[in-house]
Amino acid sequence: QVQLVESGGGLVQAGDSLRLSCAASGRSVSSYAMGWFRQAPGREREYVAAISGSGTTYYADSVKGRFTISRDNAKNTVYLQMNSLKPEDTAVYYCAQRSRAAVGRAGQYDYWGQGTQVTVSS
Repeated sequence: QVQLVESGGGLVQAGDSLRLSCAASGRSVSSYAMGWFRQAPGREREYVAAISGSGTTYYADSVKGRFTISRDNAKNTVYLQMNSLKPEDTAVYYCAQRSRAAVGRAGQYDYWGQGTQVTVSS
């Protein structure tokens, strides 16, 4: 059974940095696409970043240049380094895994974590 556990969220000020972690069990993060998504109150879940099975990374325009997705195959963990945080980055952040190596839309990811709250104050 695949389990994804996010950690690293918190309350920070605008301009600060945070690193989110997504520890996976039950399946390797190196063989399948992994994604980070977020959902703010009253808004739909939105795509943030993804990394394919081959290691290619993708970013939403809103975070490009500020966020970095990476993975540690030995630890079976995916990370989201978030720099220059803005109040509009406030949301619950979710890690997800697809049952394919290629990245996809939110609906194409099969396993989801419980989420971690990120709050950025101005």
